[in-house]
Amino acid sequence: MPKREYRIVSGENSEIHDEPHIEGRRLTVLTIHARVGGRGLDPQTVADRHEVEVADVYQALAYYHDNPEEMSEVERRR
Repeated sequence: MPKREYRIVSGENSEIHDEPHIEGRRLTVLTIHARVGGRGLDPQTVADRHEVEVADVYQALAYYHDNPEEMSEVERRR
C-alpha cells in the first residue's frame, strides 16, 4: 500500500487566518475538531459533508492533538 502524504498545512504556512488547514481546502483543523470532538459527528460524516478523504479528517484531529500550544493560540484568537 502506498504511503499517503499528509495534507495538513501548518498555521505558520497557512494563508487562512494563520490557521492549520487541509491543503487545497479552506477547511481548518479547528473546524474539523469542533465537528468531531464538539458535536460528536462521525469522522466519515465530516469527510463526506466537506468532500475530503476520511484520512484527512483523522490527520487534522491528530494535528490538533499533536500541537496543543498552536491550537490553543488559534482558539484564543478566534
